[in-house]
Amino acid sequence: MDSNKPHRLSAAGILVALGIIYGDIGTSPIYTFRFIVGSNVVSEELILGGLSCVFWTLTLITSVKYVYLALSADNKGEGGIFALYALVRRYKAEWVIFPAIIGCCTLIADGFITPAISVTSAVEGLKTLSPNISERTIISIVMGILLALFIFQQFGSSVVGKTFGPIMIIWFVFIGSIGAYHLAGNLSVLRAINPMYALELLMKYPGGFWLLGAVFLCTTGAEALYSDLGHCGKSNIRAGWGFVKVCLLLSYFGQGAWMLSEYSNKPLGDVIPFFATIPSWLLIFGVVIATMATVIASQALISGTFTLVNEAMKLKLWPATRVRYPSQMKGQIYVPAINWMLLLGSSIVVLYFQKSDDMQAAYGLAITFNMLMTTSLLVYYFATAKKSTIRSTGLAILFFTIEGAFLVSNLSKFIHGGWFSFAIAIIFFFMMFILMRARMLRDRHTEFVDLKHYVPLIEDLQADISLPREATNLVYMSVADSKRYIDSNIIYSMFKKRPKRADTYWFVHVDTVDSPYTSKYSVDTIIPKKCFFIRIKLGFKADHRVNLLFNKILHDMAEAAEIDMISHYDSLKKHSMPADFKFIILHSLASVDSEISTFDNLIIQGYRFIKSHSLSTEEMYGLELANVEVERVPIMVGPTAKVRIKREREDLEREKELKYHGHVN
Repeated sequence: MDSNKPHRLSAAGILVALGIIYGDIGTSPIYTFRFIVGSNVVSEELILGGLSCVFWTLTLITSVKYVYLALSADNKGEGGIFALYALVRRYKAEWVIFPAIIGCCTLIADGFITPAISVTSAVEGLKTLSPNISERTIISIVMGILLALFIFQQFGSSVVGKTFGPIMIIWFVFIGSIGAYHLAGNLSVLRAINPMYALELLMKYPGGFWLLGAVFLCTTGAEALYSDLGHCGKSNIRAGWGFVKVCLLLSYFGQGAWMLSEYSNKPLGDVIPFFATIPSWLLIFGVVIATMATVIASQALISGTFTLVNEAMKLKLWPATRVRYPSQMKGQIYVPAINWMLLLGSSIVVLYFQKSDDMQAAYGLAITFNMLMTTSLLVYYFATAKKSTIRSTGLAILFFTIEGAFLVSNLSKFIHGGWFSFAIAIIFFFMMFILMRARMLRDRHTEFVDLKHYVPLIEDLQADISLPREATNLVYMSVADSKRYIDSNIIYSMFKKRPKRADTYWFVHVDTVDSPYTSKYSVDTIIPKKCFFIRIKLGFKADHRVNLLFNKILHDMAEAAEIDMISHYDSLKKHSMPADFKFIILHSLASVDSEISTFDNLIIQGYRFIKSHSLSTEEMYGLELANVEVERVPIMVGPTAKVRIKREREDLEREKELKYHGHVN
């Protein structure tokens, strides 16, 4: 499907949305109410208050913020934190990069927790079927499922992904039906729709405010509605949400009705409300379909993390990492390093926390930060792009208040496990900040020169047969984005470091633009058939395989008779052999003559460490098999260090002694 065309409302589109988007939020009923009640005694105040909080959280956060507001802030049909960042950064507000980075870090941190808690909570349903099953058995099953899930990623999810939608329909109908059955026996719980029950729980129930940390779990996964906008389209997502929300509310209200009927004035103990509401004859099916639903939820999050990291790399906010394309399906990517990192992280969560009860303490804190970052960018978007002061002010007051309350409540879980996801997010934040700051330092101190002043020198260099020919075609990757100027580093490499004679020079600039799937190029002729400047414009979601793109550009130019692609060597030319190309990759290093601050020095050292553990530039551009030469050129990132040295004159006695020994005439 063409990403540039809007996704029309269709049954197939809704089915895809159910399979891709609603897995995470759709499996929340398995554990949310269990964590809301916790060790407390089941009471009408607790259950009705909890139901009211869940209802209004799903309504305000999921329905209003994400389904209505966020989906209207699309970037040519694409959504997510980076799509929103690309929308607002054009207004020249430098601070918007920080919410984007924090949002990215917290989403990746969530990727460590979600597969672990989702699959564990589903497999723990076996305890309802067989109370004597050991924790070790539960952990072994969970680890086996996670291992299979992550190993499978390298083969792509396009084939099995076709079954996700039907499975999730079965899941939602199942939980909705079970919930409706129990709700029919106690319709009085529908009173919880009144928000006063939520306020009374938060203000009057002992420790009620801190229950918001558990309530928040009902809306985790809401961010997927926005980030996966490009896969399904807003019409299909909105239509699908109507069905999903009804099923979720039926499940939550059904669990509430069951608890008031079966456990009024008693603690739940080890009972899992979700599985306890399922009839015994249907329990095995319930555990199986719940496990399948949590695997689908995890798959969607893993794929989303791959996409997020890929976008961050293209925005130069993530270390260059190898990306593979396991299928021809648009958007299907596989990032091996991220896959195994998520497997390791999820495994650590399972082995360290072991029970979903303990995992929930680590769950939610990172996503609260993510939602706050999305809110801040949405507020800025509506204030600037839409010129809607009233909407942006109302949005800010409402959602900063609600999400701020969720954040404060989730912070109470910090020492009980929240530190884990927070620590992961902090590590990624510092890594991305170092990359951003290092790029800013480079851009600030990179010098550009007027290219027209060097045209005669280029022509003389090409005609100088006293120099060996470096290559028929010499290609430089340029930071400068205009034919008028060129990087001083390139001039340094061509003329000063070691003169490089070539028949044709190419200066190639790759520009990441705000439009998601843009793939365009322009060619400026500096010297006809001898020197060209190529500007490639690629969207932050488009494939950035520069080698393939450059070859396509050469093919187009050869067909237009702008260049000759036949070798210039006589022995090869008569056999119509293709011309040779050599790529020069320039690495800027801070000059040893620079005086820089301690902070900038730490940034540079951190950047070098990160670069040493990431893909090389030639691998990033897909040039591994090409003729590539890497050069290091100095760049001044501060004032030149001042040195003092004084010539010492020999005294007269020393001079006489030297004369006596015949050393001085």
